[in-house]
Amino acid sequence: MLDDFFVRALLAGIGLALTTGPLGCLVVWRRMAYFGDTMAHSALLGVALSLFFEINLLLSVFGVAVAVSLLLLFLQRRQGLSADSLLGILSHSTLAIGLVLVAFMSWVRIDLIAFLFGDILAVTTTDILLIWLGGAFVVGCLVLLWRPLVASTVSHDLAEAEGLNPGRARLFFMLLMALVIAIAMKIVGILLITALLIIPAATARRFSASPERMAVLASLLGALAVVGGLFGSLQADTPSGPSIVVAALALFIASLLPSLGKGLAQTAKPDGERR
Repeated sequence: MLDDFFVRALLAGIGLALTTGPLGCLVVWRRMAYFGDTMAHSALLGVALSLFFEINLLLSVFGVAVAVSLLLLFLQRRQGLSADSLLGILSHSTLAIGLVLVAFMSWVRIDLIAFLFGDILAVTTTDILLIWLGGAFVVGCLVLLWRPLVASTVSHDLAEAEGLNPGRARLFFMLLMALVIAIAMKIVGILLITALLIIPAATARRFSASPERMAVLASLLGALAVVGGLFGSLQADTPSGPSIVVAALALFIASLLPSLGKGLAQTAKPDGERR
């Protein structure tokens, strides 16, 4: 018989995985993994501002993530720096400012490990409700924006020519990313959010013939990683958040084995037998 806190962790993790699946696919297609990392790092600044001004944690993290997204768009249009340079500056700057602010607040006791790596076993019923309702909102928005997002991923100019307004779709995509990171922070932590976004999507890519199939499969693989990671954590007494990411990594490695085996077999053949 599973304890109540473990069941709550399963429900929360699966709800988050179903949301990050299609969102992670867009991150992988658009090669925006570093952007997801930047958004995640900015969450610590949101935590620090929440404690300093005594405001709601979720709203503070979401607000900072949105501000970073808008600042990135502004700098990309006005400055000569490349996107990866701007992301590097924003990522490390927001993380460092957050840590400095936390250090200044000597009157506040804060468990940085819990924020960095999450504590899915501590989720409440209210957290589960927030995850599922927020996830349903995000997935619903992605359904509405799916065509312009996928089209602009293939060709920004073609999407504009078809009147799909890819710039607006990208802005909404960034806002959805900010919302998911604010929700996910408590579960898998600031440093592991990007891994949960990218690894299941990268695994699903190997078995998908269409964008829609990849999105669904990424959600299912993410949910499987959550279940496997939590049960593995229970058996081995390891941290739950990192265990979920390790389970996702194991699925990714397993997806590589057939092609690796085929490649080794071809390498082992004499040159004359390779066709």
